[in-house]
Amino acid sequence: RRKVHYLFPDGKEMAEEYDEKTSELLVRKWRVKSALGALGQWQIEVGEPALPGAGSLRPELITESNSNPIFMRKDTKMSFQWRIRNLPYPKDVYSVCVDQKERCVVVRTTNKKYYKKFSIPDLDRYQLPLDDSSLSFAHANCTLIISYQKPKEVLVAESNLQKELKKVQTAHSSDGDCKTQ
Repeated sequence: RRKVHYLFPDGKEMAEEYDEKTSELLVRKWRVKSALGALGQWQIEVGEPALPGAGSLRPELITESNSNPIFMRKDTKMSFQWRIRNLPYPKDVYSVCVDQKERCVVVRTTNKKYYKKFSIPDLDRYQLPLDDSSLSFAHANCTLIISYQKPKEVLVAESNLQKELKKVQTAHSSDGDCKTQ
């Protein structure tokens, strides 16, 4: 994995992890400073969500059911892709569409058991319109897979970013700051 860390003038922080062989984006997460300047929690935009209770040493008294739907984003080279696990209904029950007014994608079931709205931050950053024809979905193994074809502008920007990242010197330190071991 290749990790890239960005610090923005407005105080935002972004960390990305790429596969070294394929240059595929594995994780993108954001962190914003609070009003008092303290660092906030990482908000995962792309990649696996953190497991509930991971990193805490104390036992949780109340935990989420492991049969709840799990929403995550995992991009491919040509499309943005979201996966919603633990949705056991057949494909014809789902309706996936673009809400132009709110600039988001809406997932709903005809049996009213699941409803989700989510935006596409990459399109918001480039101020590009959402296109219904770029949206598709499939269902397999209790997982709903929603794909949105990346516009040309995003593909060009990503290829330019990859070219820049190849030029950047990397700091290879797998052991962090600890040099005494």
